[in-house]
Amino acid sequence: MFNRFTPRIMPGFGLSLGYTIFYLSLIVLIPFSALFTKTFSASWAHIWESISEPRVLASYKLSFGVSFLAALVNGFFGLITAWVLARYEFPGRRFVDALVDLPFALPTAVAGIALTALYSTNGPIGSFLFEHFNLRVAYTPLGIFVALTFIGLPFVVRTLQPVILDLHADVEEAAACLGATRWQTFTRIILPALLPALGTGIMLAFGRAVGEYGSVVFIAGNLPLKTEITPLLIITKLEQFDYSGAAAIGLAMLLASFVILLLVNLIQWWNDKRTAHDREEN
Repeated sequence: MFNRFTPRIMPGFGLSLGYTIFYLSLIVLIPFSALFTKTFSASWAHIWESISEPRVLASYKLSFGVSFLAALVNGFFGLITAWVLARYEFPGRRFVDALVDLPFALPTAVAGIALTALYSTNGPIGSFLFEHFNLRVAYTPLGIFVALTFIGLPFVVRTLQPVILDLHADVEEAAACLGATRWQTFTRIILPALLPALGTGIMLAFGRAVGEYGSVVFIAGNLPLKTEITPLLIITKLEQFDYSGAAAIGLAMLLASFVILLLVNLIQWWNDKRTAHDREEN
């Protein structure tokens, strides 16, 4: 147990802690405080009207629902992608590995325009889907799903990759020697070790998708009550000089995201505690 008189290997705890608190306050706490202040500068009636009108409720459902589905899909395919990149050598592996980071480097507006050009009914992919399956992608919720999947994949892959690299193949070989099938080895040995990182990657992808604007606004179509995302409504409120209304919608999204992240962290904590308990029993 350290106290303030105990010498430490790395000095400067007080200074570094003060800098950390100052930096977090400047970047996180002060903007959030301004959001709260601007929201409650209006009357309660205006705040409630801003966050509960049918157009806003429809945007909540679309933004959170499609973001969650896109994060789950990224969790599945991101796990496969990270596993292939970490465990196998093949021609073009470095190129594919660099390609994963493309959504990080590509401006969101460029990504939105490119996806719209590809998936519109006049685009190469969109025209094929429309002609053969009568499926419209651009200007529908499906187009929003495609855009959010595109921007969220790197979060899952880059979160899982170092964890997979740290997994030792000796444990898998021991399981095989004991007669475990590949499916049993995956579900009982590999997957439990990857679950915390997988959950973190999914939630990072979900958090990015909920607030995404640039890559979605072009492909969404922005039809009220159908394909209108919540960040677009915030921009609309700002253009109408309804700053308190925009702040109220943003605060509602912030609180909803916080509750979801809290629930996920509680689930991960429960899973880690259960795993530790099972190990003690064994």
